[in-house]
Amino acid sequence: MSRSGRDPNEKLRTGKGRTNSSARWLQRQLSDPYVRQAKADGYRSRAAYKLAELDDRFALIKKASRVVDLGIAPGGWSQVVRQRNPRAGVVGIDLLPTDPIEGVTIFQMDFMADAAPAALESALDGAPDLILSDMAANTVGHKQTDHLRTMGLVETAADFAIATLEPGGAFVAKVLAGGTDTALLGLLKRHFTVVKHAKPPASRKDSSEWYVIAQGFKGRD
Repeated sequence: MSRSGRDPNEKLRTGKGRTNSSARWLQRQLSDPYVRQAKADGYRSRAAYKLAELDDRFALIKKASRVVDLGIAPGGWSQVVRQRNPRAGVVGIDLLPTDPIEGVTIFQMDFMADAAPAALESALDGAPDLILSDMAANTVGHKQTDHLRTMGLVETAADFAIATLEPGGAFVAKVLAGGTDTALLGLLKRHFTVVKHAKPPASRKDSSEWYVIAQGFKGRD
C-alpha cells in the first residue's frame, strides 16, 4: 500500500484499454522510489538523481562556470546544476519542448543541425567547461541499431566537446550496453587525462545505460 493508503495497483486495474507494455511502465513508475523522491524534491524527472550521484562521485559541477546540457528535456539535469552551482551559466538543447528554468537558456532544436553548435556557444559568455549529454536516439526495438544510433549522438557530442571545451573541462555522456566503442574511447583518452565508465545507483539495474565521464580536457592540438 502507498502512504496515502491507496493500493498502487489501483490505477492499473481502472485503466481500461491500456496495453501490457504501458501497464508495466506505469507499475514500474508507481513502485519506483526515485520517481516519488523526484516529486518530493521538485525535480522534473528521476534522471536528476543520476547526475547528482555522478557529481557526488566525480565532483563535476561545483567548479563549472559554463555548462551545456545536451538533451535537456524535461530539465532535471539542469535543475541539479542550478541547485548545486547557482553561479554557473547553463544552456540546453532538445528536440522536445522544455519548460523554462531560471538561469538556463534553452533551445528547442536538433543538436545534429548545422546551426546547433554555434547557437550553444553564442549563448555562453566564453567556452564551456562542462558538457553533459543525456541524449539517446529513439529506439526501434533492434538492439544493435538502437546502440549504433545512440552512439552516433555520443560521438557527435564528443566532437562538440573537443571543439569547444575550456582546457581542464569535463564531458559526461550516456552510452548503452557495450559501453564506449574503441574508436570513441581512444579519442577521449587522447583529449582527456581521465576517462571512466560509471552506472549511478539511480540508473535502473535492468537498463542498458552507462555513463562515460571524461575529465581534464587537454586542449586542442
